[in-house]
Amino acid sequence: MGNNIYNEKRIYKNTILLYFRMVLLMLISLYTSRVVLGILGVDDFGLYSVVGGVVVVLSFLNSSMSGATQRFLSYAIGQGSGNISEVFNTARVLHLFIAILFLFLSETLGLWFLNSYLNIPSGRLFAANVVYQFSILTFLITIISVPYNAAIVAYERMSAFAYISIIEASLKLFLVFMLKWIPFDKLIVYSILMTCISLVVRFIYSLYCRRHFEACSALSFHYNKSTMKEMVSFCGWTILGSLGSVSHTQGISVIINMFFGVAVNAAQGVANQVINAINNFVTKFMSALRPQIIKTYADNDLCSMHALVKKGCKIGICMVSFFSVPIFFETDFILNIWLEIVPDYTSIFIKIILLASICNAYSRPLEAAIAANGEIRNYQIIVTTLDWLHLPIAWIFFYFGSEPYYAMYVYLVLVNVIQICKIYMVCRKIQMSIRSFLYDVIKPCFCMLIVSFSLVCVIQHIIPRDTYGSIITMFLAVFIVVIVSYYVVMTSVERRRIVDFVYNKIKKR
Repeated sequence: MGNNIYNEKRIYKNTILLYFRMVLLMLISLYTSRVVLGILGVDDFGLYSVVGGVVVVLSFLNSSMSGATQRFLSYAIGQGSGNISEVFNTARVLHLFIAILFLFLSETLGLWFLNSYLNIPSGRLFAANVVYQFSILTFLITIISVPYNAAIVAYERMSAFAYISIIEASLKLFLVFMLKWIPFDKLIVYSILMTCISLVVRFIYSLYCRRHFEACSALSFHYNKSTMKEMVSFCGWTILGSLGSVSHTQGISVIINMFFGVAVNAAQGVANQVINAINNFVTKFMSALRPQIIKTYADNDLCSMHALVKKGCKIGICMVSFFSVPIFFETDFILNIWLEIVPDYTSIFIKIILLASICNAYSRPLEAAIAANGEIRNYQIIVTTLDWLHLPIAWIFFYFGSEPYYAMYVYLVLVNVIQICKIYMVCRKIQMSIRSFLYDVIKPCFCMLIVSFSLVCVIQHIIPRDTYGSIITMFLAVFIVVIVSYYVVMTSVERRRIVDFVYNKIKKR
């Protein structure tokens, strides 16, 4: 019991640390997006989004192994085994092979697709190829960094993420200011400097891990064949899931580009900036929660694991709603304040994806639970098949003349279908009652959303539609989501623990 309370306090501490860190990063990210869009212009901004998207389409191998590495490191720590260093070195060797395979795919299939099928403005083909090459280099650096990032997550050193990420965001902010004064092709220079920042950040992560974790200190290319086989087997099925996720984001960018050009890609790029900033809150919260879910499962403590999964789902949807609800109701106001140039379709893209993000927010703890279980074949086949439907359905809509935002409507419907499948499959695998999950998680979260959206809708119609009215509406929306979440979603025990945690922190100061 005492250990569970300690773990819970650590989760709250890591979550709050990551939460305030993400507020700062989100503000910097949104500001840099505004400036970059203004400097590059709509066409070049859209070109950067879609060309980078080609690289991300090929990046599914990395995201698959990132989750696999975190899972095996956390599992080893949870079992108290002495092969943590062995798992880390095996992951390093495996990621080296992934980098080589990614480079081969990028310089053959990806390069051919870029020059043959993408809708690139006249005179910008050379710039597109330069951006593509540096995007590849940036991602190769990221692949090599994955085992180090996974080690930080497995050891739950979230303060390192906070400080290093702030350094990264500050460098990007400095890059934006430099971009204004550079006389050369700004799109090309921007891609080169982004690669340099990735190299610096990668060096900092590896240096931190070598100094703080004994398992990462020795530079060895020896690996355990049995561990390698398990990782590759686990990765083989998660590759399918990563491919499906890519189809929702960057794959659809390519199809939009083929039918509508880079101007609409710019709108989607802006929408993705907003959604990524919000989703990062949940992702980083899962960085605090995921190791505990895996470790409790490895320790065969299913009751604690079920409690963590439910709590993670509830907090995840509350965190996303905290930002999504005010942005949803005041999207046009925010865009006009934020951007000097607002691409067409940006507002409707953002609103639909916000709804999808809310629906998708509670699935991440379920994904961590199925990863801990390890039996992911059927799960990945079903979920990925549904994910892949996004591309052909969107293509059919576009072929018959539909507007670009119909792709987002398809996404919204598919996300809800996928969540239903996830709940059913994961609950069965981890021996958690589906009825209890629906009653403890879905019911209170659904009630919170209905009440919050209804109250803010009423407020928006009462308050005058001017600058001050929009600001007041947003503040009231945040207040409503917080209060309703606190009293409707959280149990009395969870409310008391949150209050005690905050009170103790204030008392210490």
